Amino acid sequence: MDSLRRLIESHRFETTITFLILLNAVTLGLETSPVLLSRYGSFLYALDHTLLGIFVLEILARLAVYRSSFYRDPWRLFDLLVISISIVPATETVSILRALRVLRLFRLISVVPSMRRVVGGLFSALPGMGSIFLLLSLVFYVSSVAATKLFATDFPELFGNIGKSAFTLFQVMTLEGWTGDVVRPVMEIQPLAWVFFIPFIVATSFTVLNLFIGIIVSSMQAEHEIPRAQDHDVIMGNQEHLLSELKELRREIAALRLASNRAEVL
Repeated sequence: MDSLRRLIESHRFETTITFLILLNAVTLGLETSPVLLSRYGSFLYALDHTLLGIFVLEILARLAVYRSSFYRDPWRLFDLLVISISIVPATETVSILRALRVLRLFRLISVVPSMRRVVGGLFSALPGMGSIFLLLSLVFYVSSVAATKLFATDFPELFGNIGKSAFTLFQVMTLEGWTGDVVRPVMEIQPLAWVFFIPFIVATSFTVLNLFIGIIVSSMQAEHEIPRAQDHDVIMGNQEHLLSELKELRREIAALRLASNRAEVL
């Protein structure tokens, strides 16, 4: 069991699994080509099933090594879920689920440490993003109600109800055709409409969305600093161990000197 643990935790094994996942990505992409599928379909399917079998053996090996601790690692559970889903189409009993085989490629996230840190940063940013999303929703709702009351009479196709107003304001927020399609036609009839749209753009496109970016960047930075903190703790632990060994050596040397002095006196 120790040899199996050393194997699945080795860098060469992780590199091999990463290569097999990338190879699986290529085979799944080739299966989308009707020409290649008609010529090499049997080979591609056989290779896909072989790769799936290797992934299943890998999961079983990790289960055998880690046992109950396997279920305490979220990334191992993610791998187990993805492979379990992939097995269903492989039996060909539910052919409509064959497309779910592509989920197998998401295992690349759990294999590459940098991608794990990115995903971890995104998840840690969710609480802050939720607060900003509520703020953005409030701004959108208030602005949609105001836009409906201000512009619905002259532009019913854009601001006829709160739903149309929210969709139009979403287009304005993304800055996609907001001048030619929305603002300038409105200003031809209501010249002071810029007083409404400019503060809305500043509040949504430039302020709230930048808050989203700021929270994500902050979470990413905190996630990347975790390995550094762990390395620092390891270094401090090693230093304390070395200091304790040095103190023990000093005590032994002092004891040897005392014994030597006594021997000389005698």
